[in-house]
Amino acid sequence: MVDATTTLSRPEVDRAPVVRPSTRLRNIELGLLLLALAVSAAAIVLVQLGALGKIDLDVVKLAGGVGALAVALHVVLRIVARDADPFILPIATTVNGLGIAEIYRIDLSPTGVAKHWDYGSNQIVWTALGIGAAIVVLFAIRNHRMLQRYTYIAMLASIVLLILPLVPGLRLSGAAAYVWVSVGPLNFQPGEIAKITLAIFFAGFLVARRDSLAMVGRKVLFVQLPRARDLGPILVVWVLALGVIVGEHDLGTGLLLFGMFVAMLYVATGRTSWIVLGLVLAAGGAYAATQILSYVQGRITNWLHAFDGTLYEDQGGSYQVVNGVFGLAHGGLFGTGLGQGRPDITPAANSDFIIASLGEELGLVGVFAILCLYLLFVSRGFRIGFSGPDDFGKLLAVGLAFVFALQVFIVVGGVMRVIPETGLTTPFLAAGGSSLVANWMIAALLLRISDTIRSGPRTVI
Repeated sequence: MVDATTTLSRPEVDRAPVVRPSTRLRNIELGLLLLALAVSAAAIVLVQLGALGKIDLDVVKLAGGVGALAVALHVVLRIVARDADPFILPIATTVNGLGIAEIYRIDLSPTGVAKHWDYGSNQIVWTALGIGAAIVVLFAIRNHRMLQRYTYIAMLASIVLLILPLVPGLRLSGAAAYVWVSVGPLNFQPGEIAKITLAIFFAGFLVARRDSLAMVGRKVLFVQLPRARDLGPILVVWVLALGVIVGEHDLGTGLLLFGMFVAMLYVATGRTSWIVLGLVLAAGGAYAATQILSYVQGRITNWLHAFDGTLYEDQGGSYQVVNGVFGLAHGGLFGTGLGQGRPDITPAANSDFIIASLGEELGLVGVFAILCLYLLFVSRGFRIGFSGPDDFGKLLAVGLAFVFALQVFIVVGGVMRVIPETGLTTPFLAAGGSSLVANWMIAALLLRISDTIRSGPRTVI
């Protein structure tokens, strides 16, 4: 007969190994990342088979180098940000990979978009630089709270970045919008980085001034409006946005900056009156721009009367918008297949209108899948922000996620004629080095914030 006490004290009972939550998160990320790399590689191979009828291993190897960098970023997260969100990196890698495949596909088109430069290879290089920038951010910023110390330095950096395209000798000649800076062989759009520095400034400023901005003012038509002396910040940002629209002919960036500030202001104060006031100011500024600025008038006309025969044939008319719509219609539900369509007919098919190019070859189902990835990316950003215990991290994460979502809406809405076209780039998809680097930096900041939140309080160094 076995002694009950002896039986209970025996150590032979098997127990399941304990897996740390951080290890589990990184393992989930690794599995999803490998899937993302497989999707990206398959897209490039399908482009080659559809457009060339054969596989070019040189391009596959070049893209494989970027995949190795993505895996290196995953390894970095295991070292310096073990508790970071496991979904952001795979989502960014998937969308970026699809963008590379479609840009490379347009390079192979009969019209020869890449007559003097291989845009697909260029995008691969910029992707490598973007992932490298993300790694630098993760090593340089060990706790997101340290950024709050540089609130007003971020403001100064934002102003410098926004006025750089207006400096004689730096502005890229021949561009319709004064948003590019040319330094030797390098062309860069400083406004993309300004989005990040402005988000840091807005977050730090609103944390310091939240109480005064949230104070109840006068009630007008069932809406509690803020006090007159508290209107200064939103008016300053409104003037800054209008200055970008007027001085640089950049309607999209102006909308992004103002929209991000209003959203962060609402999150900081919880007052609907700021949203109402922001919409009124935005509507007033938009109306004034349509009455004064000819290029804004032209975009409104192209939007409202795109299918007017005369407007379609005019230089700078609705030719681009209409061909983008026709490309989406040609794709139908499931698309023509990668490498099988003619997205190159639309001007700027690899940049401003890349969503129309993908819509033609991947169809409505493919576009919805990409939009779902964007939605998941934004939702993770909001989740990170609202899970944080500190107000600065909350505002910063929400601000970065919102400006990302707003940019997607403005670009996709312009291509599909929901709103006028603005010339912004689709995040992670479109050809454009500065945009790609900035978006990878946004992803890195969200990863850092999520790691700080999950791993608990740490000393800010």
